[in-house]
Amino acid sequence: MAEANPVTPTNFIHNIINEDLEQNKNNKRVHTRFPPEPNGYLHIGHAKSICLNFGIAQLYGGLCNLRFDDTNPTKEEVEYVESIKEDVKWLGFDWGDRLFYASDYFEQLYEFAIKLIKDGKAYVCDLSPEEIREYRGTLTEPGKNSPYRDRSVEENLDLFQRMRAGEFPEGSRVLRAKIDMASPNLNMRDPVLYRIVKATHHRTGDKWCIYPMYDYAHPISDALEGITHSICTLEFEDHRPLYDWILDALGFDVNNRPRQIEFARLNLTNTVMSKRKLRRLVEEGHVAGWDDPRMPTISGLRRRGYTPEAIRDFCERIGVAKSNSLVDYSLLEHCIRQDLNTRAHRVMAVLRPLKVVLENYPEDKVEWLEAENNPENPEMGTRKVPFSKVLYIEQEDFMENPSKKFFRLAPGKEVRLKHAYIIKCEEVVKDPETGEIIELRCTYDPETKSGADNSGRKVKGTLHWVSAQHAIPAEVRLYEPLLLEENQEEENEETDFIEKLNPNSLITLTSSLVEPSLAEAKTGEKYQFLRQGYFCVDPDTAKGKLVFNRIVSLKDTWAKISKK
Repeated sequence: MAEANPVTPTNFIHNIINEDLEQNKNNKRVHTRFPPEPNGYLHIGHAKSICLNFGIAQLYGGLCNLRFDDTNPTKEEVEYVESIKEDVKWLGFDWGDRLFYASDYFEQLYEFAIKLIKDGKAYVCDLSPEEIREYRGTLTEPGKNSPYRDRSVEENLDLFQRMRAGEFPEGSRVLRAKIDMASPNLNMRDPVLYRIVKATHHRTGDKWCIYPMYDYAHPISDALEGITHSICTLEFEDHRPLYDWILDALGFDVNNRPRQIEFARLNLTNTVMSKRKLRRLVEEGHVAGWDDPRMPTISGLRRRGYTPEAIRDFCERIGVAKSNSLVDYSLLEHCIRQDLNTRAHRVMAVLRPLKVVLENYPEDKVEWLEAENNPENPEMGTRKVPFSKVLYIEQEDFMENPSKKFFRLAPGKEVRLKHAYIIKCEEVVKDPETGEIIELRCTYDPETKSGADNSGRKVKGTLHWVSAQHAIPAEVRLYEPLLLEENQEEENEETDFIEKLNPNSLITLTSSLVEPSLAEAKTGEKYQFLRQGYFCVDPDTAKGKLVFNRIVSLKDTWAKISKK
């Protein structure tokens, strides 16, 4: 890899990297890594880390590895590994031939542990997990030494080797670093380096029954791979002294080894961002899987209809900071609107249909009217939409007793039908038993055809519609945020977040109708339903039944906020 050069900094991490390059650290290399745990699907917070790590490598002409931290076999699955690889690729990044696993280094990690024992820097401890916590002390009180802390090197080597051989029960012994039980940093009070876990690993099978802790495996893995900048979130800031202690204790050159840098994690309003809580939503059936479009997982956002370009734009806009903050979900929605505005075809879909009969329109006549596919992008051309005697409009576009500012259809009132004619409501037909409005009898003005209207007549309202005999049935799924309150997940950990789930996070409409141009719509294709929002064809779409997910409504709250 060629020497990297400093770049014009846009955040504090760039400043740090530029300083390291100027001081000739790591031979002026920039090499980052994205190190997910394969114990669940990635979410939008991980997307920020992916964009940051791979983005830094691209910016400096360096490299970025994808490394799975697979040190906990009880929670890891191949399914998660494959989903993570798919997500990183979908976001537009490539790790080349640099796909690694912490398990690649299990033998080396074990040998490094032997070295720590021989150097008197690690010992086997027989305290139970509860006793270890008790001995650790508190933020205001120092811990106390384990009664096993002064075992001889020979005894520790013997016990550790027997731990590896599987002689001892799970949880009966651990290997701990010998640092300082009085340290003000709890992470430095003789942290556990290895524990006994008798579980089958998804890559190494039953070869190992002892597994390294993350805080031990991570700095060594970084160093072995030649990582120069180990970028992680703020919760690891207090772990940095241990990161450096391990590298110091094992003799890694201070000028040619990784440097840990922490940045603020992404917190998003009305959104569950804890992988543990996301797993619970899936396992308890509150959602339909990791890729449920309500989930903030990358696979869920992809299924809902978000694009990699929109997510990368979002990550760029929120930037990189040193302190935690809460990002409004409306910014993410703004990014997808911006991306789809010039790319998505405009089409007409009626979500909650109300029948309209044009009494003066010829019974058997069908007109195929010209409609632009995207007024923001004329190169996308036009299409033909059918117009006939019987149509459907939205139920909410009619009001029997309208308010003063209601400019849609009402008895005796006129509106324009998009791409078509001006119509007037002449009669309201109701169900005799329920009183529900089931049909509108209207007339149309043949002199007001869109594109050829010389009548000079003006009306304030324009409605979308579909022709009854040509419309395609569709199921439409409308989504709202999972959490009712903006920051409920973090505000009160004593309250079960399940109690705060939004009961209207999914509303399914089974009687919707779409224009016939969508008959051959393919999974993943995205459209703007006029006046409704942006929608994506869901994988549940089967022959004869279209299913659409609403990606986002047309109302752009963030655009309004940002202009204030």
